[in-house]
Amino acid sequence: MNQRAVAPLLISGASLLFASMGVCVKLASAQYGAGEIVMYRGLVGLLLMGSLMRWRGDSLRTPIPAAHFWRSLSGVMALCLWFYSIGGLPLATAVTLNYMSSVWMALFLIGGAVMLGGRSIDGGLVMAVMAGFVGVALVLRPTIDQNQLWHGLCGLMSGMLSAMAYLQVTALGRAGEPETRVVFYFSLGGVVAGLLITAVAGGPHAHTLRGVLLLLAIGVLATTAQWMMTRAYALGRTLNIAALQYLGIVFSFGYGVWLFDDPVTLMALAGMLLIVAAGVAATLLRGRNQDDSPNPTET
Repeated sequence: MNQRAVAPLLISGASLLFASMGVCVKLASAQYGAGEIVMYRGLVGLLLMGSLMRWRGDSLRTPIPAAHFWRSLSGVMALCLWFYSIGGLPLATAVTLNYMSSVWMALFLIGGAVMLGGRSIDGGLVMAVMAGFVGVALVLRPTIDQNQLWHGLCGLMSGMLSAMAYLQVTALGRAGEPETRVVFYFSLGGVVAGLLITAVAGGPHAHTLRGVLLLLAIGVLATTAQWMMTRAYALGRTLNIAALQYLGIVFSFGYGVWLFDDPVTLMALAGMLLIVAAGVAATLLRGRNQDDSPNPTET
């Protein structure tokens, strides 16, 4: 099979695994805090990536440790906020807010153009950003009625921090850092941050067989999905893959209705569709701008 034909299958599978991980996080939230879940998710990822690196002979030594630190900091903060929002929101709502990262990246690009003053602002990007935040308002309206505004704001912040983390991952890739090392240090950051949050929150909760299995599933699903997504971006067209990853919202919506009896409202559905459309448009427009730029690296 052609490699470019495999890429859509990989990203579709990764989206399904990420949505399945969200189900496990929501179930585990009844027993563990968000910091604990992040800690155990990082521990499983650390063991899996450490074993893979040892088998491949990859080195842990990096010439840019500071870059890994800032990537891990933003990524782990985004993960903690996202897991917290999953515990208190309908699953599809929490996932949709996290997928706002593409819209946030477009907003960063607009802000950079304004600050530099040397480039015209793409009107299409401005419209995409505005549409994305209108979608957020529609998604959060039923959430506000359920007194879950704080969880909604945390979900929105997770999307912004995820956008920062994605930009830092891109910079690490341009610096020649292998994806195994990037994921390893991100997992290590998750363990450290999770330990600190758990200690401040009063210590870890007691385990049950169900809880251990959920924590193990979260780590395995997240690590496998991360590898599949990375592989899909390596094989396929970046813009097509970025658009297909929004299938995660569809899978999460189906899981939420099926497993958690999440309410289905026209306002929330319209907001989700608007965020997906804004995210896809922002991704396509950012790609076009980078192709037209004389120096895509600086962009």
